[in-house]
Amino acid sequence: MGKGGVGKTIAAATIACLLANRGHRVLLTTTDPAAHINDFLSQLDRIPDNLQVERIDPKVETQSYIQKIMLQKGVNLDENAKNLLLEDLQSPCTEEVAVFHAFSKAIHSASRQFVVMDTAPTGHTLLLLDTTGSYHKEVLKHSSLSATKIRTPYMALQDKEFAKIVLVALPETTPMREAADLQEDLRRAGIEPYAWLINQCLSALPQLKDPILKKRASAEGAIIEQIQTKLAHRTFGIPYLTEELVFPVLLSMNY
Repeated sequence: MGKGGVGKTIAAATIACLLANRGHRVLLTTTDPAAHINDFLSQLDRIPDNLQVERIDPKVETQSYIQKIMLQKGVNLDENAKNLLLEDLQSPCTEEVAVFHAFSKAIHSASRQFVVMDTAPTGHTLLLLDTTGSYHKEVLKHSSLSATKIRTPYMALQDKEFAKIVLVALPETTPMREAADLQEDLRRAGIEPYAWLINQCLSALPQLKDPILKKRASAEGAIIEQIQTKLAHRTFGIPYLTEELVFPVLLSMNY
């Protein structure tokens, strides 16, 4: 999770491929309409056979959801009632519900494989989590089952042993503060991030010679220290990479 442009997609793709290379079954999926997962995967000579890649496309999911509801609820309706139902399903909230169902399906599949999810930027992610939380409350309110036998997607995200939330940020003041704000929002929802991933670290390059780059690298030190000591339970870093094809380089690094 994180703001736009901090490197969530390449981080998710790297984690997914590393897990697949260790022999695990992995689903790599994204809820970010602007994600370019395939742009990174295309840099590889071969994608692992045990890596499945999906994209939760809001328009596709919405259309599929509308068709499903029309088949279920419209089967015994006359033409006028069908048109009214279809008109009702054209509301903006239908897309939220449709994406939520796809999101929930991906979470539930993590009981039998690793699921690495590249989320949309912060605002969209929080909206999705809000929908998830609302669904959770409705299930608890109307279910006749004992609360101990219910496991909603919201509960799965709150389970620190089941879900590992990684916040991606850059070693700069504004991205750090934005990630910290997201962390507070998640904590208010009972979701505790597992780690922070600090991307594009110039300070991880030992042989910088350019004085401007050296100054920027030096400025990163205080930001990284603040993340490590005040914000994150654990931190990981990715150095600033200059290669044109960065994805194979990331996979070849010693983790």
